[in-house]
Amino acid sequence: MTSTQPPVLIDAHHHLWDLAQRPQSWLDEPGLESIRRTFTPDDLRATATQEVAGRRLHSTVVVQCIPDVPETEDLLALAAQEPLIDAVVGWVDLTSPGVGDDLDLLLAGPGGSYLRSLRSLVQGEPDLEWLQRAEVERGLAEVEKRGLGYDVLVRSHQLDQAAKLAERFPELPQVLDHAGKPDIAGGELGEWERRLRRLAGHPQVVCKVSGLITEADHQNWTIADMRPVWDVLLDAFGPDRLMFGSDWPVANLAGGWNCWAATVDVLLDGFSADETSAILAGTATAFYRLTRTEETLESR
Repeated sequence: MTSTQPPVLIDAHHHLWDLAQRPQSWLDEPGLESIRRTFTPDDLRATATQEVAGRRLHSTVVVQCIPDVPETEDLLALAAQEPLIDAVVGWVDLTSPGVGDDLDLLLAGPGGSYLRSLRSLVQGEPDLEWLQRAEVERGLAEVEKRGLGYDVLVRSHQLDQAAKLAERFPELPQVLDHAGKPDIAGGELGEWERRLRRLAGHPQVVCKVSGLITEADHQNWTIADMRPVWDVLLDAFGPDRLMFGSDWPVANLAGGWNCWAATVDVLLDGFSADETSAILAGTATAFYRLTRTEETLESR
């Protein structure tokens, strides 16, 4: 990674939802009352004011929440109109025999050019080899065929199937969401680290430094709680394969966008300009092919 990356900040993982347009049944769970409302791009602009390494928020990647193609269509159409959003991580049923047609319809529809990756809610699957199912692999082959990436959403105990996925699909760009959800609150990081390092051994896999504060004690976490995970991620992936993400508005459960950004700002202390640029902009730009960031660079 070179210092030619623009001095911008990219949020590589956030969500949006309009409850009047599309219900989010997962928000009915206890403890989520504070985020059980509509969140818009303007809400994100208003809240994301904290600088990280002197950088302000420039553009974002919005990520699906529910297993619903119409939600992805909504996000793509929004991306076509909203300057803040530079890419969409969407959803299709990978197990469907018509998954290729579903992808083609999304790509050809309004805002289809912003579809850069797909995500499945693997974290909720009880099958510890869900990603190895034949019908899932057929679906992933269709994703790869269209030049798209795949966001891997697994919990710590599911990381082995992510590593098997990487072994089976060496040409499919993959990004691990939320660092595989380490048990920060419980302090049990040994098995997470072992599995994570196995996954990091595959060069086509990068990792989001996101969603960590909600894996910690929501009310009492400290920067010291984040540092052991941060150190493992740096050693396993290196700065060139890490990207900043907020997981807003879910992050509001444990402090919010600015709180997490301020934490990353502290954790980046002492990093070189190139390392900082990779984590805050370069890795996300390369993985998601973020055209608005590239245009910023070209205009300099």
